[in-house]
Amino acid sequence: MSAQIPVKDVTPAPAKVETVDLYASREKIYTRAFTGIFRNLRMLGGAALFVLYFGTVWLSWNDRQAVWWNLPERKFYIFGSTYWPQDFVLLSALLIIAAFGLFFITVFAGRVWCGYTCPQSVFTWVFMWAEKITEGDRNQRMKLDKSPMTAQKFLRKLAKHGIWLGVSLITAITFVGYFTPIRELIPDLFTLQAGGWALFWVGFFTVATYGNAGWLREQVCIYMCPYARFQSVMFDQDTLIVSYDPRRGERRGPRRKDTDYKAEGLGDCIDCKMCVQVCPTGIDIRDGLQVECIGCAACIDACDSIMEKMDYPKGLISYTTEHNLSGQKTHLLRPRLAGYALALVAMIGLFVWAIASRSLVELDVLKDRVLYRENQEGRIENVYTLKIMNKAQRQVTYLIEAEGLDGLVYEGRREVTALAGEVLSLPVELSIDPEKLPSSTNEIRFRVQSADDASTQTDAASRFIGPSVR
Repeated sequence: MSAQIPVKDVTPAPAKVETVDLYASREKIYTRAFTGIFRNLRMLGGAALFVLYFGTVWLSWNDRQAVWWNLPERKFYIFGSTYWPQDFVLLSALLIIAAFGLFFITVFAGRVWCGYTCPQSVFTWVFMWAEKITEGDRNQRMKLDKSPMTAQKFLRKLAKHGIWLGVSLITAITFVGYFTPIRELIPDLFTLQAGGWALFWVGFFTVATYGNAGWLREQVCIYMCPYARFQSVMFDQDTLIVSYDPRRGERRGPRRKDTDYKAEGLGDCIDCKMCVQVCPTGIDIRDGLQVECIGCAACIDACDSIMEKMDYPKGLISYTTEHNLSGQKTHLLRPRLAGYALALVAMIGLFVWAIASRSLVELDVLKDRVLYRENQEGRIENVYTLKIMNKAQRQVTYLIEAEGLDGLVYEGRREVTALAGEVLSLPVELSIDPEKLPSSTNEIRFRVQSADDASTQTDAASRFIGPSVR
């Protein structure tokens, strides 16, 4: 009987798998109140934007709302000008200009748009102000949220949400007021006579403003806004960004104001965390450039106030560049910035030219479905319908003519008058001796010109159809 060879299982035990939860619930950010030059600039800029947004809708021009997007009639009034769907190419051009302007300012100064003029940021600061006046400053709000519900807490919360909803409702009514005259919209809303679409959009934008500025806040900037993702592609080492100077600030640590902190190996940063407490996105700028930073400079104001109290030089956190932080020279003029600037200037110039040279009359020519007919005189006759659109803000008399064939006879009204914004439909007949037709299909042009202004004119091509020429 043969002996068995002993077998020992040396297979390593399977490693313990740890499950990592990639989802992290949002931690509420409690911002501290602060003062400073950049806060004042942001307030002035926000006030100017609010006056522009909430004030423009109330301006009048020639017995109508000055800025009014009249969707049912497809007329878009901007002060003394009327724009039609055919002019939407101008809106596209304006959006492209805005995009290139954003690219230019991003290459030059980072996310200053986000920090100072983005509606999400502006309304978030307003909602934070509402929190402060109803629930108190940072520590008071933190304490209030941790405390059990009482009558006082309920009233404070009710007041805060009341202000939020009030601001959201006014914002929504103003927005809808650019599409439905606001002097009619407000009475209709309060008398419950507003149309269904008006009620829907007022409700939609009220909820959107309340949710974005009141609840989502920094989540919109960090996760929902695409600008936070592609901005880093546009940054370079000469872009102005909000940065902490580690060469001056490190090593961090608390100290007494009158101690020789240099001898203890400490930098200027006293690790008070004020820069973190005022940040609307809750980041620590001392960790370096981060995608969450919106460039609002709140941390600069907070840090400068601490430096002033400590009798240290300001600027531990400042608008600077990566080149400057590493001791190198910053280049303000560089190829990419110059390219954006030239493209922006060129597009603005073309846009202004397009507005200035925009014709105030539009002409469309519709040919009758009957190709041609022979009249009693033996002449070949074609029938057309001219659509003449008066884009001017006044009554205009137009002169009409047709050209393109020798011997062409125009039968119809040669002079018409259109009211401001009116679209005329005018039937026209053209006839010609068949012997003068060079081919069965011939190009002709209709021309419409203002009787009192030769520069206001336009033309449109069409076809004159006849029998086959042998």
